[in-house]
Amino acid sequence: MSANLSWVLNDVLEVRGAHHAILVSADGLLMQRSDGIGRDDAERNAAAMSSLQSLCRSVASFVGEGGLWKQTLIEFDGGWIFLIAGGRGSYLAVSTTLDVDMEAMSIRMQKTVSALAKAMSAELRETTGADA
Repeated sequence: MSANLSWVLNDVLEVRGAHHAILVSADGLLMQRSDGIGRDDAERNAAAMSSLQSLCRSVASFVGEGGLWKQTLIEFDGGWIFLIAGGRGSYLAVSTTLDVDMEAMSIRMQKTVSALAKAMSAELRETTGADA
């Protein structure tokens, strides 16, 4: 990703209890990180998040027919990791404290994904009708 979109990721950190946010490509590359996480940590976690979403997708049938992966939540002694699809070929991961408002975080992440899609998209050009 060429543009610095950390401002969009930093917005998700407005939810009380949020620590870090990273945008990950499907192949595990770090696309963007929020300001509070170092590059090495962000890259290591990006690779792990890509693997995690792949594992989650592979067990989607466990919930029955139509089991499409939407979100993964992982609880640790010290907090949560939220992982959602971030658009075509990308995923948004956010780490939080244990007492985070889970509904507020999920809503904010959805809004962030929407903002990222708008920020990364380009307007379609209209043709002049002349073949080049």
